[in-house]
Amino acid sequence: MRAPHRFTIIGLLLVLASCGVPPGPPRLDLDRISFSDIEGWRDDAQSRALTAFRRSCVKMSAAPDDRPLGRALGAHGGIGGLIGDWRTPCAAAIAVPAGDDPAAREFFEAHFTAFRMSDRGESEGLFTGYYEPLLNGSRAPGGRFTVPIHGLPADLVTADLGRFAGDLENRRITGRVVDGALAPYPRRDEISAGALDGEAPVLAWVDDPVDAYFLHVQGSGRIGLADGGVMRVGYAGANGRRYVSIGRALVERGAISLEEASMQSIRAWLAANPGHSAEILALNPSYVFFRELTGDGPLGAQGVALTPGRSLAVDRAYLPLGAPIWLDIMVPAAAHGEPDRNLRRLVVAQDIGGAIKGPLRGDLFWGFGPEAESVAGRMKHNGGYVLLLPKALAETLS
Repeated sequence: MRAPHRFTIIGLLLVLASCGVPPGPPRLDLDRISFSDIEGWRDDAQSRALTAFRRSCVKMSAAPDDRPLGRALGAHGGIGGLIGDWRTPCAAAIAVPAGDDPAAREFFEAHFTAFRMSDRGESEGLFTGYYEPLLNGSRAPGGRFTVPIHGLPADLVTADLGRFAGDLENRRITGRVVDGALAPYPRRDEISAGALDGEAPVLAWVDDPVDAYFLHVQGSGRIGLADGGVMRVGYAGANGRRYVSIGRALVERGAISLEEASMQSIRAWLAANPGHSAEILALNPSYVFFRELTGDGPLGAQGVALTPGRSLAVDRAYLPLGAPIWLDIMVPAAAHGEPDRNLRRLVVAQDIGGAIKGPLRGDLFWGFGPEAESVAGRMKHNGGYVLLLPKALAETLS
């Protein structure tokens, strides 16, 4: 299972320095705290987070006890531990009655230790949101359905550079073999101009290139088909080109201000300037390929179905996928123009994203529908983390 190759709407417009993090290499620091020190802890519906955690446990159960939980083990002090460290809490989670918030709260308190996270003394980071969009399409081209949603090309090659040199661990390069050598894969503008016609499968055809672009940004979505059905698609791979934020480009050109930059404002500008739309979209050379999904979804990088409002994308160089995390952040109101609100709740790290970099960076999955789109598209707020680790593992970090 490959991770969704998602990027937040604002992408690289915002950097951790804007959140007050001092200059220098990021560093994850953990300070043990009591659950009574977590503001709002007793007011949250932890049973919803437990539902998400159980899904992660199912994934963990298929792995051997001695496997590291994610990439965080070797790179940043082993805070994720081994799969075996999670067996006890995962086994206990099964016995907690569904929907019972007090019982879920007791479970987390009994089996986990809480750590407040910081980066060189700074405890606030940047949080954004993502959602599952709905597009209009058809399985066959024709009429207004002219924009392809490509499946994974057969000639796409991804090389794990860490297999060739230790200092390249966790680095990958993507391309295709041309005359016996690995060459860069075509850019977005080249693919849009037909570079893959007849060479890559097409899952569906949609009616709006801007909608297709934002499907690439989110990494998964639903396509309402002309025959009345619905196709769900998820990330299968990407062309390996560096992601470029079109929001940043519009800000740099003075088309929109940094303060108003959001998915909604970018869409509005593109709609008002159709003659420049293709040019702006082509500024991002990254291109995403999809696969059709059946069953629950969308799927996160951990390979489990995401839970709206309870699944979080993190930087797995610092945080293990499957770990419960307490959020204390500000988020937009569902209705545009209303004041932001504080969100304090337990979530589970189950996804990653191309712009989610650093120990205090998160991207909250909001689900499907107009409200999810409204909140996710405008979310670029500060907040903090509390990480929960199994008690036996926590003792090894003391």
